[in-house]
Amino acid sequence: MGVIYKREKVWYLDVRAGGRRVRRRLGASKKVAELALKDAEVKIARDEFGFGKKDIPLEKFFAKFLEYSEANHSEATRKRYRAVVDHFTRFLKEKSEIVLLAQMGAREIDEYKMFRKQEWVNPNGMKIASDEEKTDHTRKGARAHTINFEIGTLQTIFNLAIKWSYLKENPTKDVVPLKVTDSTLPILLTKDECHRLLEHSPAELRPIFFTFLNTGMRKGELENLTWEDVDFKRRKIKIRRKEFWKPKTGEREIPMNQAIYDLFQDLKRKNDKSQKSMFVFSSPDGSQLKIKLREKLIEVAQRAKIKGLTKIHSLRHAFASHLVMSGVDLPTVQKLMGHSDIQTTMIYSHLAPDHLADAVEKLPF
Repeated sequence: MGVIYKREKVWYLDVRAGGRRVRRRLGASKKVAELALKDAEVKIARDEFGFGKKDIPLEKFFAKFLEYSEANHSEATRKRYRAVVDHFTRFLKEKSEIVLLAQMGAREIDEYKMFRKQEWVNPNGMKIASDEEKTDHTRKGARAHTINFEIGTLQTIFNLAIKWSYLKENPTKDVVPLKVTDSTLPILLTKDECHRLLEHSPAELRPIFFTFLNTGMRKGELENLTWEDVDFKRRKIKIRRKEFWKPKTGEREIPMNQAIYDLFQDLKRKNDKSQKSMFVFSSPDGSQLKIKLREKLIEVAQRAKIKGLTKIHSLRHAFASHLVMSGVDLPTVQKLMGHSDIQTTMIYSHLAPDHLADAVEKLPF
């Protein structure tokens, strides 16, 4: 199973595990070498070298994981997993000689972090393949919080590898997250910028952006909104779980203002005449919306000369910000936004200094 041997006053270990050769330089002590041999034999018996029957190529493992994800996760979650797997497999092909899952360690994860920090990326975190793909928003390196999210996703994936007996321990276990110094709030759109955004939006996008600004819905909530969720009688939009999707922070209702009520009535009439889609916002064939909204938003923002607008979430942020600046209290904003914790809503508190000052003036003593 293995041997120790001496060469120029130094003892070496030479063993075979699962058809692979493992060699170690041990030092000058024969006693230590003998103990190392016994330890190696125990590890081989327990398959702790990771070269046993369960060894699997990384490419094959990721393919099996994506099959598992297809059957067990929502479309939004599957999309996130696919993106991280794509980034990581590209890193392995370009920067690493690792081909087997069992060869993965903390070093490879740390190298991946640096790989992502050195790439040219667009706002969606995707690598730039050529100079032609660069925009005004292209930057050097994915953001720290994005990379930390990707490492967390890899941790989840490798935990499944442990469950499936492909790994003994998770290679992300001892990896230190990057310090997040580049995290910023979405930009605060002025009323004028909101109007310019809508004015420069093409007909198929204007109702979508208008709805984001007037309801504060998340992207996934809007994309999965069905006509059954729209209560015209009560003038409410219901954010609720479906067989194919569930909301991020539970169910809630959003009141329709007059502008949204009129828009949805118009969309419903058009839908009933043609597509008869179950979705409020759908593709031309009536299926779920497939537009890459973030990319379209960036294009419109550039035409409207709105600097820094690169995220759909900024429209949700505008909804909350202008409510607070109009004097709406934070607990009400929390309910409308669907925040599970008031602390999340507190990021908007600085927008209402006069409103808070007026509140303390009401004290009777």
